[in-house]
Amino acid sequence: MPPPVPSLPRRVARILRTSLFAQVACALVLGIVVGKLWPGFAADLQPLGDGFTRLIKTIISPLVFCVVVVGIAKAGDLKACGRIGLKALIWFEVASTLALIIGLLAANVVQPGSGMNVDPSTLDTSAVDAKTGGGSLPSTTEFIVNALPTSFIGAFAENSLLQVLILACLVGAALLHLGHTKVPQVLPAIEQAQEIIFAIVGFVMRLAPVAVFGAMAVLIGQYGLGVIETYAKLIILCYVAAALFVALLAVALKVVTGLSLWKFLRYIREEMLLALGTASTESVMPRVMQKLRRAGARDDAVGLVLPTGYSFNLDGASLYLSIGTLFIAQAVGVDLSPSQQITVVLVLMLTSKGMAGIPGSAFLALSATASSLGAIPAGAVALLLGVDRIMDTMRVVTNLLGNCVAVFAVSRWEGALDADRARKVLDGEIVPTEDDDEDRDAGEPTATESSEASVAPDLDDQLAAVPAQPAKEPTPGTS
Repeated sequence: MPPPVPSLPRRVARILRTSLFAQVACALVLGIVVGKLWPGFAADLQPLGDGFTRLIKTIISPLVFCVVVVGIAKAGDLKACGRIGLKALIWFEVASTLALIIGLLAANVVQPGSGMNVDPSTLDTSAVDAKTGGGSLPSTTEFIVNALPTSFIGAFAENSLLQVLILACLVGAALLHLGHTKVPQVLPAIEQAQEIIFAIVGFVMRLAPVAVFGAMAVLIGQYGLGVIETYAKLIILCYVAAALFVALLAVALKVVTGLSLWKFLRYIREEMLLALGTASTESVMPRVMQKLRRAGARDDAVGLVLPTGYSFNLDGASLYLSIGTLFIAQAVGVDLSPSQQITVVLVLMLTSKGMAGIPGSAFLALSATASSLGAIPAGAVALLLGVDRIMDTMRVVTNLLGNCVAVFAVSRWEGALDADRARKVLDGEIVPTEDDDEDRDAGEPTATESSEASVAPDLDDQLAAVPAQPAKEPTPGTS
């Protein structure tokens, strides 16, 4: 006798209880409804989203440190890590420059600001100052110097990812140099700390629906839906340009790795929906790192490329800045020549690299670009105040997908990607679990890796063989 089929309410209740995607989706819709109907009450929900983001940020730095140190130590080749970093920077520069060019071409063709005839003197520039907090983007020299840590603890306290990355590389290099005979307990301890951090991520992620509900209610309650009608042309242009760029990313990923971006998007749908709801890629960084590792990307590639991309590969922001610059120029009646538009690309190539983590960074970059041209009144930047928050969705999706594609591409470029496992995970043939992570960390074959010819070496054997042995060559007795 077949088991009874659960009723529809029971099935829905089970899905809501077990699926983070369903929980976040419901929270997103509920937040929109609350923000629209009770905007005053929605404004009081700001701490829900902010509190979740703060909890996530507390574990990003230690997680990046652990993943990078373990990845370097297990790779057994410091030169390989240097190549990964260099190739990542090359990929980032090409991708962000392409995004800037696409944005300029789109704005020239559609001209979203033409016909507005705005008088810059009538704009309230004090709102821009409040948005940016009176800050400024660092110069290239300042950016490089600020990336160097002045204190081991300070890098973690300030949550400076670039400083943490440098410290992690130094610690990983030191472990390779000393080997397992002098510091036999350090690397296992870091691995255990990494597992603890991932467990904390699991606990915090249970609050994700609450965070999405609060963040979305605040957004709709504060800005309403009327701003979409006012800036419809600009909003549609930005989203269409982002869709074109994502399509190019899909082609690049397919050509370089043979993987499907759409299948990957389905694989990280929970994280993507959470990033959309909170308007923050940082809120999903720990989970995305974990999923990339489970999809076959080597630890050192994930740990080096993804966090670096958060500072150097802001593709969505690059699209928005290039379109936004031409929008405000067209709105105030300024016709930028081709040479001036080339200047826009060059200035934004530099300013977009120092935007991460700075309040109102988009407005600072736009102001810097306007000042460098000398043709656009600085006060015209205030035109984008009403629409900036609406653009977060576009920026978040494009930034996150751009960085994930970079991880896969650089990993494949460096031979640090298990392409067969990646295809099986994205196709849904296997469902990676925490047990797979533990097997990989221990150097043992997972369920999908047991049929391969070689098996990752044991941790002690790896460190004993450093630096003579390459990362993927099995040591005697383990094959």
